[in-house]
Amino acid sequence: MKEFEYLKPDSIKETISILSQFGEKAQILNGGTDLIVEMRDKIIQPEYVVDIKAIPQLNRITYNKQDGLNIGATVTLNEISDSKVVQRNYPILAEACKTVGSYQVRNRATLVGNICNASPAADTAPPLLVLEAKVNIIGPIGEKIVPINEFFTGVKKNILKKGEIVTSVTVPPIKDEWTGVYLKQGRRKDVDLATVGVAVVCIRDEIRIALGAVAPTPVRAFKTEKLLKGKTIDESLLEKAGKSALTEVSPISDVRSSQEYREEIIKVLVRRAILQAKGGHIL
Repeated sequence: MKEFEYLKPDSIKETISILSQFGEKAQILNGGTDLIVEMRDKIIQPEYVVDIKAIPQLNRITYNKQDGLNIGATVTLNEISDSKVVQRNYPILAEACKTVGSYQVRNRATLVGNICNASPAADTAPPLLVLEAKVNIIGPIGEKIVPINEFFTGVKKNILKKGEIVTSVTVPPIKDEWTGVYLKQGRRKDVDLATVGVAVVCIRDEIRIALGAVAPTPVRAFKTEKLLKGKTIDESLLEKAGKSALTEVSPISDVRSSQEYREEIIKVLVRRAILQAKGGHIL
């Protein structure tokens, strides 16, 4: 591992200043579960490592009925999955957080780090997509709020520019009664990256669907949602939904799975997730 200078700002303003000054020479240290591995393997070799864990306002979970849920950048996945507020109001997110890595990893890894790493297989991304979360960003020229479906730009790429950091993720309130489920297929039952991930949220006659690990970025399946909207769910429609979802993604063969296997699993998990979110009842 190449030598680097360790910096520990105690404010967002100081962090922005450091990132603006050093640009690509600096890397944010949050949970560190991805950064440390990439530094060890010499995938990246920053000259400055900027530890943001000492910034108080980044380590908060807040919720109210008007604005919804706000999760700070340094809140860990275990803190989210253990939060009664998240379990009660956004159970799909709490459950998805439990599927990331091992318990020890989740004690360090953060939701914001998971999305900023921008892996196509990020387990928190599909639930955030169907919950229509927003990413709160601060940089040298001010603050901006970006819908999660506009945040990912490619494999391990996002829209953040020089000097910008994600301070939190906001999940808006859902006014009506709803149900949701996140299903994940990996090579092993636990502690594995997703081969395919599918999130589904049902709100009245609306069904939202998002998929992970089957395209360069996590994908919201808008065409399939339109196919399902307002219709009675039966076996024929579930089969059509699985086939439709397949046309909205671009699965590949890699070390974890073949393209053909992913294509079959997409159809299976889309059907299963819709069925589970609907309470297992179809006509």
